[in-house]
Amino acid sequence: MNRLRKQLCAAVTASLTGQKGNPPETGRALWNAFQGLSATRTYHPAGPNPIQPSEVLAWCQLHRMPMEPRHVEILLAMDQAYLDHAYAAAKRPEGVKAMAPVSKTPLTAGLLDAMFG
Repeated sequence: MNRLRKQLCAAVTASLTGQKGNPPETGRALWNAFQGLSATRTYHPAGPNPIQPSEVLAWCQLHRMPMEPRHVEILLAMDQAYLDHAYAAAKRPEGVKAMAPVSKTPLTAGLLDAMFG
């Protein structure tokens, strides 16, 4: 299982860097589960939130896919690889200040209405 975890985490990292994420055939069900769970991921102002074990449980029940604890550990390791990549760009040397990101989209009345109703 350790080898499968490494292969799937490498596939996640490869797919995030623009390469072809090619998971092993034995991990195809876990890859599909991770893609489904990641698509429903929530975000906070600093970036993506981790996938919670309760979300994995709900996903398994919804899709009627039994999953063993070792499979959940692999899914959470894949999620950690995703989060490591997502937060790598936000890391900066200690003591260096950074300005808040500025959107390239201008603020319009229509955009405000879309955001706040």
